[in-house]
Amino acid sequence: MTGVRIDRADGVAVVTLDRPERRNAFTAAMGQALGRAYRELDADDEIRVIVLTGAAPAFCAGADLSEGVTTFDKPDSATFSAAPVDPPAFALRKPVIAAVNGHAIGIGLTLAMQADIRLVAEHARYAIPQVRLGVVPDAVAHWTVAKFAGMSVAADILLSGRTFDGAEAVRLGLASRCLPAADVLPAALAMAADMAANVAPMSAASSKRLLWDTAIHGYDPTRVSDLETELHLRVMGSPDAAEGIRARLDHRAPVWSARLSRDWRDLPQP
Repeated sequence: MTGVRIDRADGVAVVTLDRPERRNAFTAAMGQALGRAYRELDADDEIRVIVLTGAAPAFCAGADLSEGVTTFDKPDSATFSAAPVDPPAFALRKPVIAAVNGHAIGIGLTLAMQADIRLVAEHARYAIPQVRLGVVPDAVAHWTVAKFAGMSVAADILLSGRTFDGAEAVRLGLASRCLPAADVLPAALAMAADMAANVAPMSAASSKRLLWDTAIHGYDPTRVSDLETELHLRVMGSPDAAEGIRARLDHRAPVWSARLSRDWRDLPQP
């Protein structure tokens, strides 16, 4: 794939933005390739967790500016989208961990914000600086940043375009943990390996979908309770519900039998 590499092992897929000579600067072709990778991995029952990272030393330096002043020339309005990766990470059924192992600027950070969990490098630089380039933030950042960190933080980050480090990203609620750059990917892989080995795929997919649907549709507690009840009725009494308890009592890793490709049903929409 153009600028995107996939590596698979033990239920975990590592998707790497792979243009290290350009600090993984993002192109339209990379966006299309990343969308294809997401679709492929979401359909693969052998993959339980996806880790998104960048080829060192950066995660993604932002949009490729090699076209100079014409970089942001007016595109074809019939084909252009400010959300260049389809589907976004939050629409997948598998947990997605962003291992932000270096600088993440512009779309580099807005794409990471679409993941479920973010680990960041403590001394790297982070910014969504589009307003300083005469354009606007992309990849639904006006929604993801506000949902994860609140409107005040979203206004601070999106309207100023300022730069901050990994420790501030955690303080602002944009990331879960900050670590030395060399430790970010190993920590994400350890988290992914634990989830791949121990978390029921149907349970993870159901919980993830309810989390994001609640954010997207603004469900109130009554609606969430109703959907949690529906999800419980789907999984309780299933072979995996028995296997989870059996494995816990036997002090062993569980062997799950449900398959998303065969058994998944979307939640009803409002």
